[in-house]
Amino acid sequence: MNPLVSVIIPTHNRYLFLREALASVQNQTYRNLEVLVVDDGSTDETAREIPAEFPDIRFITQSHQGVSAARNQGIRHAKGAYIAFLDSDDLWTPRKLEREIACLTANPAFQVCYTDEIWIRRGRRVNPKKRHRKYGGWIYPRCLPLCIISPSSVLLHREVFDVVGTFDESLPACEDYDLWLRVTSRYPVLWIDEPLIIKRGGHDDQLSRAFWGMDRFRVRALVKILKSGTLPAPWRQKTLEELEKKCLILIQGAEKRGKTEEAAVYRRILKTFPPSAADSTAFEGKPSPRL
Repeated sequence: MNPLVSVIIPTHNRYLFLREALASVQNQTYRNLEVLVVDDGSTDETAREIPAEFPDIRFITQSHQGVSAARNQGIRHAKGAYIAFLDSDDLWTPRKLEREIACLTANPAFQVCYTDEIWIRRGRRVNPKKRHRKYGGWIYPRCLPLCIISPSSVLLHREVFDVVGTFDESLPACEDYDLWLRVTSRYPVLWIDEPLIIKRGGHDDQLSRAFWGMDRFRVRALVKILKSGTLPAPWRQKTLEELEKKCLILIQGAEKRGKTEEAAVYRRILKTFPPSAADSTAFEGKPSPRL
């Protein structure tokens, strides 16, 4: 089986990075794919040069709306049975898609997989911290502290979006954290313990450098999934506990800066979603499947 894979690459003013990312897609050993570059209002040479240099891609333009809107635009235009994302500053190793398709084909109970990764910061390889450790299976509790799934590492069946929805365009950052909470709460995830992507960081236009206090956006994602009513009781409890941790940190930070109104926002959230007295620390199993 060689299903069509739609590769979606959002970009904004990253012409040089994008050329290298596209070259890594061209070098894939898996050949049944379509490549969609969604240019999110670039003002550099991207729109002029990329379609000429890579005539086989589908080049889609939109006004500058952010990475979530760009990825969602790609999903709407995609024709493949499977969707893969590649951030324009990341790279794939040549067998990335081949290995993912093979693993999903051999494990039909899974609709989503992701891989290990190599981290490059300012041109030098660095080791991820312990908190970034990857897991497979029903990993929702592992995804609560921070995002452990890189969009560039994922391959998933497009029908997953029909169940969980697409990227939240109201989030300026942590949009991947929000999506993977929704995905992992409903699907087990296949973990491929091979470094099949290269994540390049340290440049000035990374979202993680553009916003302070990333937990502000994670709190919004946690509140959203709590309101959805889709979590089994043990996972809802873990989510409430994580929400409390993040809100208390944000309250402390706001008070140190004299931002009393900001601190009050997170106090109201804790009042609306108080953690229960039940102890769920021993629970790490899977919920009733919602496939």
